Amino acid sequence: MNSADALIGNDWRIAQMTRLFLHVEGQTEESFVNEVLAPHLYSCGYTMVVPRPTGGIKPWPSAKRNILRYLKQDAGCIVSTMVDFYGLPQSGPGPWPGRKDANSSLYPEKARTVEKELLADVCHDMGTNFNPSRFIPYVMMHEFEAMLFSDCAAFSRGIGKPTLARQFQAVRDAFASPEEIDDSPFTAPSKRVEKLVPGYTKPLLGTLAVFEIGLEAIRRECPHFGCWLSRLEAFPTASSGLSATGSR
Repeated sequence: MNSADALIGNDWRIAQMTRLFLHVEGQTEESFVNEVLAPHLYSCGYTMVVPRPTGGIKPWPSAKRNILRYLKQDAGCIVSTMVDFYGLPQSGPGPWPGRKDANSSLYPEKARTVEKELLADVCHDMGTNFNPSRFIPYVMMHEFEAMLFSDCAAFSRGIGKPTLARQFQAVRDAFASPEEIDDSPFTAPSKRVEKLVPGYTKPLLGTLAVFEIGLEAIRRECPHFGCWLSRLEAFPTASSGLSATGSR
């Protein structure tokens, strides 16, 4: 049992609403949380920031089961997600709420449509006494690499390939925001990076790039990410007077 598991079920009043569990896809997102996001959030008042990698996108019933477990067993935690919109199942066994409906939404509303439905589903299962602010779903429009185009010069320096800055910038300039870099399996953000950087390893080089880019540049260039980050930053203070009721 690790330290995070040991704290589940303990008296949440020791660190009221300052523990964050993140349901993330894989090793790249886990490294981003551990190495970049968590140190920043600790400065905002969090006492624990724990990524829970799932080894890829799981059917919603499986993902929801884990989210509900965190919320019910630790009444002093909040839970968030960091998942790729285009990777979410929209049909077959275990579609994610809102994913299919989001296809007809305008681009800026696609991720929000899913987030709204995820929150509604979790709130339904948690019951009427649940404080909905304890679940903050975040759906990235594209995979992690999209955020690296927030500062192409820093991206190229971070991975030790400064001569690629112009080529990265050419990709970035074709879209209104890094969050909009397209969803084709052949031209998705990671595929574009791999084409320019043979042997690109996501967890290592992606994390090195983010260190060089910095959260503020990503916040500035990726408004949906920035909104999520602002909500997380504010939560330890905002939650001081809230009920942490976790179930029916």
